[in-house]
Amino acid sequence: MTLLGLWGRRRSALFSGSGARRRWLAGVDKLLWWIPLGMIFLAGFLIASTQRQADYADWYQHWVTAAVGMAIALLLARIPVESITRWPWVIYGVTVASLIAVRVIGVSALGAQSWINIAGFNVQPSEFAKLGAILLLARVLSRHPVERPVDLVRPVAIISFPWLLVLVQPDLGTSLVFGAMLLVMMFWSGMPGSWLVLFMSPVITAIVAGVFPWLLIGWIPAMVVLAWKSLPWKRLAAAAVLAVEALFAIGTPWLWNNFLQPHQRDRLTLFLDPNKDPLGGGYHLLQSTVGIGSGGWFGTGLLQGHLTLLRFIPEQHTDFIFSALGEETGFLGSSLVVAGFVVWIWRLLQIAGKARSDAESLVVVGVGAMVMFQVVVNINMTIGLGPITGIPLPWLSYGRSAMLVNFIALGLCASVARRGRQASRW
Repeated sequence: MTLLGLWGRRRSALFSGSGARRRWLAGVDKLLWWIPLGMIFLAGFLIASTQRQADYADWYQHWVTAAVGMAIALLLARIPVESITRWPWVIYGVTVASLIAVRVIGVSALGAQSWINIAGFNVQPSEFAKLGAILLLARVLSRHPVERPVDLVRPVAIISFPWLLVLVQPDLGTSLVFGAMLLVMMFWSGMPGSWLVLFMSPVITAIVAGVFPWLLIGWIPAMVVLAWKSLPWKRLAAAAVLAVEALFAIGTPWLWNNFLQPHQRDRLTLFLDPNKDPLGGGYHLLQSTVGIGSGGWFGTGLLQGHLTLLRFIPEQHTDFIFSALGEETGFLGSSLVVAGFVVWIWRLLQIAGKARSDAESLVVVGVGAMVMFQVVVNINMTIGLGPITGIPLPWLSYGRSAMLVNFIALGLCASVARRGRQASRW
């Protein structure tokens, strides 16, 4: 073969390969992938900034873990979700078993026994249990949507096991994520909105009983009327709702005063007035709000935060990374990150609406509920609008287990999006 012929073959292969790559990139859901990757890139600098005065520097591991997670997500994006959800009970069983193992051989840190040491790495099973619950709930709700009160038994029973095992670690923040996923997925499966309000009403009753008890005069009768109008067996339903609401209204103050320790009560209420204990339970909140406020409109610049440099906020690279974001990128940078999360969730809802099956749609909605609940709770916590719960900020907070779970979830959503595009072409 002549040199000219050899060059011709290589040139053809080169251009055909470039065309294949262009076609592959054209099929990539840019919002779904680039928003998390942009946040991860930014988070590397924020985490490095929090460790400038530390005797360790592991910020780069955030990017390393993301690279591993990206490889897993790209693989999952090529596998139909239906192939994975064929064995939801196995996945769910493994994750629940790992939560039980935490109680036996778990590693304790920061007051919670939530990790298992595997080959020198601390793995947090509660993070993976969220995915196991989503996959099983999607399978069950796609076959048995919540249309009657009896349909509530299956999903509530499924979520109860991991929720209880995580709560007793104790990890209140992560346990709340399970409840948010359950409510959103049941609503997406067809549960009436009035039932969603009734499901959430005991929590609202508990809060109102402790803060504004006089509001119960109107709140409890409203819930009873809602139960009468929206549930079958009207008298029984109204009586049951009245009993539950009364139990929470009376029981919450008693539990508050007799069951919770003073430091536990402070942790839940200090966000209302952190100055009550500025050097103790309110310290994180005060320093976080000061750091965010000091950023102004445009921030001090990456790696230039003064409060971040002096490490005023303990564990800032994990739960309080948003305070570093606010200080170093200001209101503009923080708003762009919040807008990024909103756009990403909006894209997930689009994907769920075009999914080829109810199970795939529910998987995407479950992932959206998991991510958005964590975003809302974490940001409210760091700006002083909510109690400190220990929930990380997806993609931005340092944490290997959480990062891998987020990428696995991303891969599942990308798989649903790809199959939805293929179906629309037909």
